[in-house]
Amino acid sequence: MDQYVLVLNCGSSSIKFAIIEAKTGTSPLHGLAENLGTASSKFGFSYQHKQYDGELPVNTDHQQALAVIADTLKQFEYLSQRIVAVGHRVVHGGESFTRSTLIDEQVKHAIEKTSLMAPLHNPVNLTGITSAQNAFPHLPHIAVFDTAFFQTMPKHAYLYALPYELYQQHNIRRYGFHGTSHYFVAHEAANTLKKELSTCNLITAHLGNGCSIAAIRQGKAIDTSLGFTPLEGLVMGTRCGDLDPSLPTYLIEQLGYSSAEVTELLNKESGLLGISKLSNDCRTLEQQAKEGNQQAKLALDMFIYRLVKYIGAYLAVVGPLDALVFTGGIGENSAYVRENTINQLTHMGLQLDPDKNLEMRFGQSGLISRINTKPIFAIATNEEWVIAKDAMQYVH
Repeated sequence: MDQYVLVLNCGSSSIKFAIIEAKTGTSPLHGLAENLGTASSKFGFSYQHKQYDGELPVNTDHQQALAVIADTLKQFEYLSQRIVAVGHRVVHGGESFTRSTLIDEQVKHAIEKTSLMAPLHNPVNLTGITSAQNAFPHLPHIAVFDTAFFQTMPKHAYLYALPYELYQQHNIRRYGFHGTSHYFVAHEAANTLKKELSTCNLITAHLGNGCSIAAIRQGKAIDTSLGFTPLEGLVMGTRCGDLDPSLPTYLIEQLGYSSAEVTELLNKESGLLGISKLSNDCRTLEQQAKEGNQQAKLALDMFIYRLVKYIGAYLAVVGPLDALVFTGGIGENSAYVRENTINQLTHMGLQLDPDKNLEMRFGQSGLISRINTKPIFAIATNEEWVIAKDAMQYVH
């Protein structure tokens, strides 16, 4: 009898869900609730390659969306009866979790404790866990942590130059996120190169509403752009990325912000949205920039410039590069971002093939670089399959 894993991936403004056959990665049913908490909340799913679109009330939250998802799955009795586990993406595991783990009350408490380090993610991850446990009380629920892949980072890369006692006593360090995505596309790139991952030096760029870039040497993560929280590094949809550490203090002491308002500003009002004054959606900004909107173009220029700087830095630390990989919603689909990024890196031996760049979008994965230059790939990530395979380890 077929055995399936229900995979839940609760993001800051979306919920991806899928029923996955862990051995093959096939997914007879998968869907997305997106734009949650806004007037444009929507819901859709695909079953056996047929698309179904549903309505969500305005400003639907995560808990309400999960109730809709649970009701939807009950309509497909054959599949729902063959679900043997539920795998949950959890963004931040702190130093408590270095691998996937079976969820119990102690684990939920530990996830809650790390919510201060991932305020946009861990709370909604917990909402997904609780709702799914109510809907599927007799199944094992497994947490798969974004931070686990980066446990191979050396101490000189993950520590901040702060008094060492802050790390020893409070675990203040860089953790890294989007680990399941970086793990998946690194393996896919190695397979395409016909090499063992343990012999590959890669730079992987996960670009979506949240963004991160990873330096992978000999198959192991040695650095990444996200840090103690998913706020550091690249410009993101609503997050600022790197900034002067004194700015929050200035906002509080000189401009009268509260600490809560600063957290809201940096996490939900900055990035592409803050600069463009228009949207955090790269598709919208590209269209607006094409029509002459200068703020939209500025937001994209800043996004790309920060990405170029990180790629350049990681070229310095990974050693001879085997491949650069783009993934995530923007990385997989925005030919504009990829083109304008690589055009600033030609002096480093990276060259784009314009036709391949346009071809490799909307679920298509493959080489987008010119022949006889350093390989550049666009690879559709599959974090759900990674989560499903981890979850199956707990099925007896």
